[in-house]
Amino acid sequence: MKESSVASTNMAFTDCMTPTELPAEKNGMRMKNWRNRIGLFLKPNLSKHTKNRSHRPSSDDLNQWAQSFDKLLSHKYGKAFFLIFSKSEFCEENIEFWTACEDLKTITSHAKLASKANSMYEEFIRDEAPKEINLDFHTKNAITQSLHDLSASSFLAAQLKVYSLMENNSYPRFIHSDLYRGLCVTSTAEEP
Repeated sequence: MKESSVASTNMAFTDCMTPTELPAEKNGMRMKNWRNRIGLFLKPNLSKHTKNRSHRPSSDDLNQWAQSFDKLLSHKYGKAFFLIFSKSEFCEENIEFWTACEDLKTITSHAKLASKANSMYEEFIRDEAPKEINLDFHTKNAITQSLHDLSASSFLAAQLKVYSLMENNSYPRFIHSDLYRGLCVTSTAEEP
């Protein structure tokens, strides 16, 4: 099997590119990019007298993230770091879609629900969408049909599939990533 076929096959299983599948120069650029984005979080706070560390996750938060994908997604910074990591693997559409589904559940106005659902369809579901997520035909077709008779659960099956994909593929790589390890080292260095 050719090398490009192997990469294509891996993409089908993970729906993400791992940094090792990128050309060396892009891999380095991508890694530097996420390090720049979270530089503040990775620098230890030199002043032990600073009480306000609310912009950084605690070591307890980080431990909870490692124990449960739900804990990671329910934490403001956990979700933000997971998004940064997903961008480094070129699969940010998954967490963005999942978040959009969560937002959709909070909408009570039918007009706003229809508007949000249609924009989600255009951005994530339709063929050739800018951030098309990996869904089977049946799920995609069910969403297309539900656009005529919308409810807050119209995207639920797709959200569950994307959640499972992230939990089984991206999440384990996040927990073993340099990004997560860097957060843990910084958090441990700042503990009293």
